Amino acid sequence: MDPRAEAAVLVDDLFGGVVRTLQDWRASAEPVLAAGGDRRSELDACIESLVVPELARADPLLIGAGAIADDASESGGGMHFAWWLGALSTNPALRATTEPAPLDLSARGYVEYLRDFRDREWYRVPVTTRRAHVTGPYVDHLCTCDCIVTVTMPLSAGGTDGGDVAGVVGADIAVTTLERELLPGFAASATPLALVGAGGRVVLSTASDVVPGSRAQWDPASARECRNTPFLVVADPRPASARS
Repeated sequence: MDPRAEAAVLVDDLFGGVVRTLQDWRASAEPVLAAGGDRRSELDACIESLVVPELARADPLLIGAGAIADDASESGGGMHFAWWLGALSTNPALRATTEPAPLDLSARGYVEYLRDFRDREWYRVPVTTRRAHVTGPYVDHLCTCDCIVTVTMPLSAGGTDGGDVAGVVGADIAVTTLERELLPGFAASATPLALVGAGGRVVLSTASDVVPGSRAQWDPASARECRNTPFLVVADPRPASARS
């Protein structure tokens, strides 16, 4: 098989597993929201029971996960975060942690300008399309202050009977974790390969001079689409001056 196609299968398998996990979480969370009234405590308990075991795994795939509900209280009008973070290494903005912990928005004063998240791609697109969506790669200023990819899908206020969209359920994956999971398969190709997201931004690459977040250049004929994500696997993504 073409190494690009083989790499695309690896990407599809990984993200397909994340989507299936989110579908399971959604099936548990939607009945909580469908009950009506102030559901914040119940939603917190439900989501914690679902996501913390995933975040606490040895070498976890996810760095953060949970649900964000629009109007989950009696008074309405606000957004409720039932979101947990996995263990975080030390970085310039956040202290290191060793176990999953709930996201504390009050400790994120530097993102005050993002308090209404309805216009964020990871929220807006799945709510509008009612389909799962992959956002990134991008620098996550809210949770990890790191480069991540986010997978989200809509939550219905009507539970299994459908109804208005009440928010999203989602998961964050650090780009460094994607490198751990995918680069060995990408490296099987004799030609450098890169995983490229929307807008041409690099998610990961086997070319040492092509870094995550940069914009790749490639021959369109070299690209292979991933089936269930907005990603391409491209060959020789380096600038023309760097190619042999």
